[in-house]
Amino acid sequence: MSDGPLRVLIVDDNADQRELLRTQFRKAGCGVASAATLDEALASIRVEVPDVAVIDLLLGVGSGWEVREKICELVPEVAIVISSVLDESDYPSSDDVLPKPFTGKQVKGLVSRLRERRA
Repeated sequence: MSDGPLRVLIVDDNADQRELLRTQFRKAGCGVASAATLDEALASIRVEVPDVAVIDLLLGVGSGWEVREKICELVPEVAIVISSVLDESDYPSSDDVLPKPFTGKQVKGLVSRLRERRA
């Protein structure tokens, strides 16, 4: 992970969820980019490599499993966080989880854990 604020890429097809996550991660001091699809996520990574990818599993086009796989291929060092309404036992391998619904306190705790791992 880079020095400075965590750079977070949010991948969620729901605009309201993307905005909520964007707001909470910015409040926690992170730089944030967002995408609704795999293609948008890959385009975002070409512009700026994230430290963290927060991925919803149930996307309208494609799946979070596919997004996770592609991001890990391109940026093996990225921390993967799964954010979903599915049961955590159904989540793919990840560095952390942020089950939906989530609170601002949970996002701050997640950011704190990710920063500790980076140090």
